[in-house]
Amino acid sequence: QLVESGGGSVQDGGSLRLSCAASGRIYSSSVMAWFRQAPGKEREFVALTRWHSSSTLYADSVKGRFTIAKDTAKNTVYLQMNSLKPEDTALYYCAKGSRYSSSRPDYNVWGQGTQVLVAS
Repeated sequence: QLVESGGGSVQDGGSLRLSCAASGRIYSSSVMAWFRQAPGKEREFVALTRWHSSSTLYADSVKGRFTIAKDTAKNTVYLQMNSLKPEDTALYYCAKGSRYSSSRPDYNVWGQGTQVLVAS
């Protein structure tokens, strides 16, 4: 089970940090990712990290502004979002899979989402 938190409303240029707390065992081969879905749009990949390595991957739209991190002792993944833009407004989901992939079908465990609203 994955539970996201940390969403909220910020002004253009602001920052937020999302958290994703995972219950149960996370295998070393697991991949943790963040996706987002804006109203009327498809759910899109944001960032991922391998559970037991430093490998990360970012969508071009967030590269240089967002950082994915993890605390394996707390079974928690974070998404630090800086220089937020109105187009970052979306419902942000945490997901767990076993493939190093930006494709939604490769993730089989999802959280309920946390809302991020960036006002211009």
